[in-house]
Amino acid sequence: MTAAAIELRNLNKSFGLAKIIQDVNLEITKGERHAIIGPNGAGKSTLFNLITGKYAPTTGQVLLHGQDVSGKKPFEINRMGLSRSFQITNIFHKMTVFENVRCGLLWSMGYKYNFWTMVNGQRELTRRTDEILEQINLTKRRDMLAGALAYAEQRALEIGITIAGGADIIMLDEPCAGMSHSETDLIVDLIRKVTEEKTLVVVEHDMGVIFDLADRISVLVYGEIIETDTPERVRASKAVQEAYLGTTLEEEAS
Repeated sequence: MTAAAIELRNLNKSFGLAKIIQDVNLEITKGERHAIIGPNGAGKSTLFNLITGKYAPTTGQVLLHGQDVSGKKPFEINRMGLSRSFQITNIFHKMTVFENVRCGLLWSMGYKYNFWTMVNGQRELTRRTDEILEQINLTKRRDMLAGALAYAEQRALEIGITIAGGADIIMLDEPCAGMSHSETDLIVDLIRKVTEEKTLVVVEHDMGVIFDLADRISVLVYGEIIETDTPERVRASKAVQEAYLGTTLEEEAS
């Protein structure tokens, strides 16, 4: 039996007396596109940060491809094949678009810190960087400072940096926040393209994005997963409807 890409076992996280995540059990299979949704304050960001190593669990385990990564540092988890984006765009504004993506590639392509290594002359590194720029539709912005990009382009660049390290698990934290409908459609198409044959975990408030993108959805309420199922079944669930305080998921997705 193949190990799940991500497995959470009896996962708990408390800050002082406040229990934020409570006995969460979840398996995300390899190649799945999995969404985590829930009302504000449900614990989505905390759960995301437990998986990616920003927080250590109070109790319980996080497994990556069957290996326990509970309490490991984010860079250690990243080197085991998991990469993430952030709610707030996290790019190098004073570097070019090309340089941003190239930075994301360095470790995975074997370029450790070395005072004598000049990366500008590394042909394979340049080729791979340009390949990712084409994937994220930013080839024409190659030499522009990242801080001068439009907001949606900055989000696309961050996705490019996220996939640059070759991780097989990609975690995106509200990738479409603050976007217009047309910008959202472009980013969803981009996410679908660059995560093909990878495992995707996404936290997102836009229900239209979730129902369009996810194979399965987990609903988190007060730190507990109340349902994990297909988008169609989650949409129809009375328990999920109640969790959204009377706002139907059809209304939120429209």
